[in-house]
Amino acid sequence: MENFIYWCNQCKVPIIKTEKGNFNCRLCNEKLKYISADLRPVFPQEKIMLELLLGKNFRDIPIWKGRTRYYVDGIPLQLSNQMFTDIKGLRKKLLNTKINYDSFNHYINLFIKANQEHYNEIKDEAIKYIQEQTQTYMDYEKMVSFSGGKDSTVVSDLVIRALNDKSIKHLFGDTTLEHKCTYEYIRRLKRNKLINLHIARNTDSKFYDIVKKIGPPSRVSRWCCYMFKTGPVNRLMTTLFGNKKVLTFYGIRKSESVARSKYKRTEENSEHKKIMNQVVCSPIFYWKDIDIWLYIFTNNLDFNKAYKFGYSRVGCWCCPNASVISEFLAKIYMKKEYERWNHFLINFARAIGKENPEEYINTGGWKARQGGAGLEEAKSVKIVQQNCTVQENGKIYDLSKPINDRFFQLFIPFGKVIDGDKVISEKLVLDIKTLVPIISLQKISDYKIKIITLNVKNHKSLHQNIFHQIMKFNACKQCLKCEGVCMHNAIHLDKEGYSIDEKLCKHCQMCVSSKYIPGGCMMCRYLRTRR
Repeated sequence: MENFIYWCNQCKVPIIKTEKGNFNCRLCNEKLKYISADLRPVFPQEKIMLELLLGKNFRDIPIWKGRTRYYVDGIPLQLSNQMFTDIKGLRKKLLNTKINYDSFNHYINLFIKANQEHYNEIKDEAIKYIQEQTQTYMDYEKMVSFSGGKDSTVVSDLVIRALNDKSIKHLFGDTTLEHKCTYEYIRRLKRNKLINLHIARNTDSKFYDIVKKIGPPSRVSRWCCYMFKTGPVNRLMTTLFGNKKVLTFYGIRKSESVARSKYKRTEENSEHKKIMNQVVCSPIFYWKDIDIWLYIFTNNLDFNKAYKFGYSRVGCWCCPNASVISEFLAKIYMKKEYERWNHFLINFARAIGKENPEEYINTGGWKARQGGAGLEEAKSVKIVQQNCTVQENGKIYDLSKPINDRFFQLFIPFGKVIDGDKVISEKLVLDIKTLVPIISLQKISDYKIKIITLNVKNHKSLHQNIFHQIMKFNACKQCLKCEGVCMHNAIHLDKEGYSIDEKLCKHCQMCVSSKYIPGGCMMCRYLRTRR
C-alpha cells in the first residue's frame, strides 16, 4: 500500500494518505499540501544542532527530515554535506545546551491525532499478517530478530500484541561496534524485562584483531556482518532451537534500500536469507519511516535514543555505509571510539602504501576499497595450481597450511571420505548414492596435494567446487558465513579452523556452491587483488 505525505499549515504536522489527491486536514479542515518525501521527526537535540550550524532560531518551529533534506514548517531546506565536516566548538555547545520538549510534544500529539485512522489501518494489517504467518508455519519455533533500532522495536511490539506472548524470544546480535545508545537501550529492556532478550556475540574473534589482518570493511566488502552479527546469531539459534525450523520476524522494509526492495515479505527459499534454516517474515515490509514513528509515538514505546541526536538509522557506529551526517554525529557523541577508529584507518592507509593517508580517509576512500591490495593476507587467496601431466582430470595444489585431518573434512559434502591406496597416501571420496569413487586425494607433501576427479560427467564443474574448498582451507578467517549457509548445523568454525561433522552433513553441497558463497569462500571476494 503506497503512502503519500501531506502537510497541514494550520496544525503544522505531516498527514499520511494512502492515495494522492486534494485533501483537507481531519483536525482543522485546512487544505493539505503534498510533500514528495518520506519523513521522520527532528528531535530537539538535532534541531539545536541545526541552529548552531545555520545560525538560526527554530525554537517553536516543527522540523521533519526526508531522505536528503529537512522540512522546516513544511518548507524544504537543503543542506550541504560540507556543513557536516567541522565540529570545532560545536560539540561543547551541543552537549551543554538545555533541551526543551514542550513544543516538540505538542506537535507530536497533533501528529498522532491527525493520523489515527492511518495508524489503525497499518497496525491491524500487520497484526493480521503476523497471525496468518504463525498459522501457516504452526510447527516452527518463533523468534524476533532484534537490532535495537526503531524498526525492530516496532516489530517486537506488533508480534507480542499479535501472539499475546511476551515470552517470545528476541535475538540481538552484538557486533561489539554498536552505538553506545544501543547498549543503553538493551540494558533498559533487560532491566525492565520488557522482552525475552538473548544476546549473540562472537567470542572467538575481536574486530580490531581481524581488521588489522584483512583491512576495514567497505561498502562492497562488508565481511563484518557475517563474522560479528549473522554468524553469532545463527550459533545462538542453534543453541536455542537445535535443528528445528524457525519463523523469524524481521524489521526489514522495502523502502530502506534498492537491495531490500527486491526482497519478499515472506522469504522461504531465497538467496536473500543470510541464515538458511529459517523462514523470514517482515510485518512492516511496506511501511515508511513516518509509519514507524507514528506507531512508536502512538504507543509511547521506549526506543533507542540515538535517533534523538539525528541518526536516521542505528547500527554499527563506524559502518562504511553510514551517511555524512552519521559520521559527523559519531565525532560528537562517540568521540573516543571515533578517534581510535580514525587512528587505525590512517595507519592502515600508510601500511598499504597510500601517498596521502589523511586525504584517503577523509574523502572516504577506504569505504570504496575492493580486494586485499597491500595486505599480507591477500596471499592466502592466491591459489597455486597446475594441471597434472600424467593423469587426465588431475590438478596439483600448493597449500599455505600443512595438510591435516580437517583438510580432508572439507570433502565430506561431496560424498563419503575413505582411505585409499596407502602407498600413495590416498583418500577417496565416494558418491554418496552409488559409492563409486569420484575424487582421489593424493598427498605429495605436507603442503602439496594432487586431486583427480573420477567417474563424473562434468569434471570441470567438480574441479571448480573442489577449488572452493581449497580456498576455504587456505584463506578461512572464521567469518562464519558457512555456518549460516548449512541448514543441518554440520559446519563448525573455531580457532583451530574449519570442520564438518560427517554424521550431520546431508551432502546438499550448498556450502561449496558459488550461489550461496561467492567464490566458495567469502575471503576470496574480500582479499582477491586485481592482476
